[in-house]
Amino acid sequence: MNTLTQQAPVKNQNYRFSLISLTSLFFMWGFITCLNDILIPHLKGVFSLTYAQAMLIQFCFFGAYFIVSLPAGVLVKKVGYKKGIVIGLTVASIGCLLFYPAAQTQVYGWFLGALFVLASGITVLQVSANPYVTELGDKETAASRLTMTQAFNSLGTTIAPYFGGLLILSAVAGDFSNMNEAQRLAQAQSVQMPYVLLAAMLLILAAIFSALKLPDVSLKNEDDIQQVSVMQYPHLLLGAGAIFMYVGAEVAIGSLMVNFLGESNIAGLVEHEAAKYITYYWGGALVGRFLGALIMQKIAANKALAFNAISAMVLLLAVSFGQGNLAMIAILSLGLCNSIMFPTIFSLAVNGLGAMKSKGAGLLCLAIVGGALVPLLQGFIADNLGLQLSFLLPIICYGYILHYALKGFRA
Repeated sequence: MNTLTQQAPVKNQNYRFSLISLTSLFFMWGFITCLNDILIPHLKGVFSLTYAQAMLIQFCFFGAYFIVSLPAGVLVKKVGYKKGIVIGLTVASIGCLLFYPAAQTQVYGWFLGALFVLASGITVLQVSANPYVTELGDKETAASRLTMTQAFNSLGTTIAPYFGGLLILSAVAGDFSNMNEAQRLAQAQSVQMPYVLLAAMLLILAAIFSALKLPDVSLKNEDDIQQVSVMQYPHLLLGAGAIFMYVGAEVAIGSLMVNFLGESNIAGLVEHEAAKYITYYWGGALVGRFLGALIMQKIAANKALAFNAISAMVLLLAVSFGQGNLAMIAILSLGLCNSIMFPTIFSLAVNGLGAMKSKGAGLLCLAIVGGALVPLLQGFIADNLGLQLSFLLPIICYGYILHYALKGFRA
């Protein structure tokens, strides 16, 4: 019989302070991830990149999840959630600091390498913090707790575009094609201070978390538990597929939103005006997560997930075949539908894993690679069938999520 030991019982304790501390992490990695939307147009101009070359930013960022997630799960299993958080923060800060030499040398590969290191640290944070939140309280309200902390992730994604626009894009002046080397260097260096500040904040958080006395809920297993594979949990494997589909759909929709709103039959907005509306997309996710955290205290998590998946599919039909304000409102409303999906799928997928939870979290974070692959496929469809019809692809993604919410989640 397997035996599990903990230094302190998880249930019947007040973990409010611990959860409040963890919300800062969710905010930070949401903030950093959304800055990629600012980096893509900026570095495209600085280095005269094609769109495909500029999208390597997303490939390197989400590729880190694919490469690092499983090793991160093993690491967290050995050192525990708290130390995993400190390691993740430290690695992410190193990635931010690497932006400084990247800007000095004006080598695009340096930026991609810095992004990979940064994303690797965030991957360790995800593998550590997500399951940690699910452990800090009753099992029945795990999805609600994770949704609430993920709401602060959405707060970060909502604020980041303004921050990036103010400190990075506002430094851009003139036509990149007419700039000399000195001027290009100045434009490249506009990313240095923002990322150095982020590095400092991450290091401060690492120091704070190393000093905090947080509950130790890391599990120590007998040797036989190590022989159990996460592949023996069908609901986890199906959950990984749902994470893949969700992240892929969310990133694809956000990546093409500016172009969609610029279509003459939708809103006809110029790029800088259309970009402002992205705030409504991410703001909807923010509001939805706060509401979802409250609603799922009363409604089963899988039912809430199913409702949001159906709503997203209906809205995408309006996006694919509608025009004018109807299509515009529909695409912006998708953020509200996305709001609870990641934390809810995550909680359902790791339910019942016990000592295998950290490895399960690693597998789920591995599936975030959907954010690199699904957008590429949608771009191919847009090139061949048109931008509007390309939004039929996310409908398939949400259809899979609906199946998981109705049947696949059962442990």
